[in-house]
Amino acid sequence: MLPWTEALARISAGLITFFDSHVIVSGKVLQSTTNGFAISIEAGCNGIEAAIVLIAAMLAFPAPWKHRLTGIVAGLAAVQALNVVRVASLFYLGQWRAEIFEFAHLYVWQALIMFDVLIVWLIWMRTLPRRGEAAP
Repeated sequence: MLPWTEALARISAGLITFFDSHVIVSGKVLQSTTNGFAISIEAGCNGIEAAIVLIAAMLAFPAPWKHRLTGIVAGLAAVQALNVVRVASLFYLGQWRAEIFEFAHLYVWQALIMFDVLIVWLIWMRTLPRRGEAAP
């Protein structure tokens, strides 16, 4: 998990540097060089659990393997893209509004990531061929 988490930190820092060049990455830690604020991306914050839920839902549903694999790849990209936005937003929120950082981290973003999984799964379900239809 650590290589993935470190990659997530680097990708998130890459996004952040579009707006603020005062961020450095060390392993799984993003730090502001302006004020010293730092966040560490830990297990549970790297999107792996959300990805597992999505993969399990797609594998459990009776669908052609081609659609399952396409859905898994596209779904993982969607979940991880939102997770990068999550990390970047928490990085700024911790600096600007530390008093609501914990709430946003533990409740708001956890719910939004799982909601993203649900939306991705529902969109995937709508793309499946109906029974009796030939797959495109």
